[in-house]
Amino acid sequence: MVLVPKPALQQFSFIRNIKPPTFFSGIPLLDLSNPDSKRLLVKACEEFGFFKVVNHGVPLEFISKLESEAVKFFSLPLSEKEKASPPNPFGYGKKSIGQNGDVGWVEYLLLTANQESVSQRLSSVFGDNPEKFRCALNDYVSAVKKMACEILEMMADGLKIQNRKVFSKLLMDEQSDSVFRLNHYPPCPEIQALKDHNMIGFGEHTDPQIISVLRSNNTSGLQISLNDGSWISVPPDPSSFFINVGDSLQVMTNGRFKSVRHRVLANSIKARVSMIYFGGPPLREKIAPLPSLMEGEESLYREFTWFEYKRSAYSSRLADNKLLLFERITAS
Repeated sequence: MVLVPKPALQQFSFIRNIKPPTFFSGIPLLDLSNPDSKRLLVKACEEFGFFKVVNHGVPLEFISKLESEAVKFFSLPLSEKEKASPPNPFGYGKKSIGQNGDVGWVEYLLLTANQESVSQRLSSVFGDNPEKFRCALNDYVSAVKKMACEILEMMADGLKIQNRKVFSKLLMDEQSDSVFRLNHYPPCPEIQALKDHNMIGFGEHTDPQIISVLRSNNTSGLQISLNDGSWISVPPDPSSFFINVGDSLQVMTNGRFKSVRHRVLANSIKARVSMIYFGGPPLREKIAPLPSLMEGEESLYREFTWFEYKRSAYSSRLADNKLLLFERITAS
């Protein structure tokens, strides 16, 4: 399943002398059935920009069915998968991440969350039976979107915003620019010869959207960056979900919530499959700090549309601070 020949290994990024992944029990854990979860959720978004959720309401059947279909897809011969390429922007891709030189030990399928467009894009890959994949995908995305909206409304409640749908309505809008991504990180046996090096599966970055909902199989690799710049490994849990605050939510909260930097390290033995729903606003939507959260403070960001930010973000390198161009310059 390794897609990149050994000579191409030189193209990839490595990290020197980082400690082996360890279990980090301090990652915020939120039980969505807990009445106190709104307060804990706000605290997690302020301090980490990242948290794990349980009692999320997404049927395990939906999760297992889509993972099974994803594994089947990534197990196809490369010539078959490439029928869904290139990712322009949707479709199948491998190694290259974006169009600005970033590479990773990964292959992926990027799809719009618009259900009608999904089946059209994949029909050539799944031949006579694309319906099974499409149904599994639609069931999963619908359930995860519902959970994401519930979490966003809990955030609004926790922030004491009068309109609790101020965030969730952007995902519920028919023109919502949300996307869905399936990532496959093949085993990389060559890592064992690298000693104190670790190979990057997906380089460090923040997500530009409002919120990201991540679920993976039982293989480690995901890491998040803390406020001091150190990296911690996130223990995998295939029955739970992990939530990332995105750049747009950081702006809407005027920096109160933090868009978390994260990355994925390749695994030497086991394949990792992740499924991510990126909840984005409509392209026309204006993104700016909410007046109700300003409390007399000045805005840290100038107003921009999601289209403007998306265009800027996707023309930058993966690790760039994408919000830098949109920060408001305060005269000293």
